[in-house]
Amino acid sequence: MAGAGGGGGVGGGPAPMGGSDLQWCFSQVKGAIDEDVAEADIISTVEFNYSGDLLATGDKGGRVVIFQKEQENKSRPHSRGEYNVYSTFQSHEPEFDYLKSLEIEEKINKIRWLPQQNAAHFLLSTNDKTIKLWKISERDKRAEGYNLKDEDGRLRDPFRITALRVPILKPMDLMVEASPRRIFANAHTYHINSISVNSDHETYLSADDLRVNLWHLEITDRSFNIVDIKPVNMEELTEVITAAEFHPHQCNVFVYSSSKGTIRLCDMRSSALCDRHSKFFEEPEDPSSRSFFSEIISSISDVKFSHSGRYMMTRDYLSVKVWDLNMETRPVETYQVHEYLRSKLCSLYENDCIFDKFECCWNGSDGALMTGSYNNFFRMFDRSTRRDVTLEASRESSKPRAILKPRKVCTGGKRRKDEISVDSLDFNKKILHTAWHPLQNIIAVAATNNLYIFQDKVN
Repeated sequence: MAGAGGGGGVGGGPAPMGGSDLQWCFSQVKGAIDEDVAEADIISTVEFNYSGDLLATGDKGGRVVIFQKEQENKSRPHSRGEYNVYSTFQSHEPEFDYLKSLEIEEKINKIRWLPQQNAAHFLLSTNDKTIKLWKISERDKRAEGYNLKDEDGRLRDPFRITALRVPILKPMDLMVEASPRRIFANAHTYHINSISVNSDHETYLSADDLRVNLWHLEITDRSFNIVDIKPVNMEELTEVITAAEFHPHQCNVFVYSSSKGTIRLCDMRSSALCDRHSKFFEEPEDPSSRSFFSEIISSISDVKFSHSGRYMMTRDYLSVKVWDLNMETRPVETYQVHEYLRSKLCSLYENDCIFDKFECCWNGSDGALMTGSYNNFFRMFDRSTRRDVTLEASRESSKPRAILKPRKVCTGGKRRKDEISVDSLDFNKKILHTAWHPLQNIIAVAATNNLYIFQDKVN
């Protein structure tokens, strides 16, 4: 398969992507078309909820926008439910740490949904320092006929009230309210890079560069430090934590990745402080391919458990790797994302792009993977057929139901008509954040200030 390497069959034979020809159609795009994009409007995280009916985005301006999937129209059976704005609210404001003379950005680093327990929805959002629990609820009725208030809201004189009225509920226009229920602060010295809700639905973890903390959703004034890799002498610091996630089914197991390209799996039953890992995943480096950039490009920017909990996926600068939790020595699958950039590492280092943190995600059946690249390209890999495709999030191909054309990058020699030269790639256009609907073949791709939604051709 072009663009994929590595060995190992996949146990259980994952389902294909849905559409064995890997064809995807444009569905919709949300966002302004302005050429000059305001920094605050750049999308910084994308996340579907557990049912896939809601899709949340966070941006650098501290806002959270939630889209809701419309019910499919029976009179138009070929049209599928679109996502429309459901709620928008300001989650974080810029702050100032007076003790350290540091500005704290309002940028939303991560959003994580909680499983729905009642009519309301709950989500966690975090900036660099503070995590907030938000409740999103609907109101379509209002009470009328108060005893102590007039209809205009003014208080009545209690001595003039001669009769008791029973308030009645009257219908009103639907109002969606977002209210902060908990604020979890003052637990991180360094920037928070990950939050992950536990399968017990009571606790969650938050990770920064050197520590992982465990929180209870009902307790805001204290957390438990479960990983601390800070050395006594900071000059001896050799690696930092880059991402952390709870196992989807085992509430005592979590993993965290490091800037050295390693992943540690920890079991909270073994000790309160999980400085000693239970499993250590690392791929031995090939000495022949070692270069000045080896350490930088081996840093893991994202780690995600598969829905089954059997595998985990890691993203480094040039590749995506799938690990079997029962095999620590090497990944069972390796997919090259943009190997053609290996010759460009020097210029990518100079313009700081080499430090970009790309995320990755699984489809609902764990049969396919998706991650982003430059030039608004994003990559998909089918684990069963070992095929891959490069697609582009572009307004030029944003006609409803338009099939996305696979893109190819030419690295040298004669360039074909439909290929793009590696020298003409736009490194300012990058797909860092993607999300896959948990049950259907619907994907969300954040390209700067635009949110693209695509659906597979088959449905």
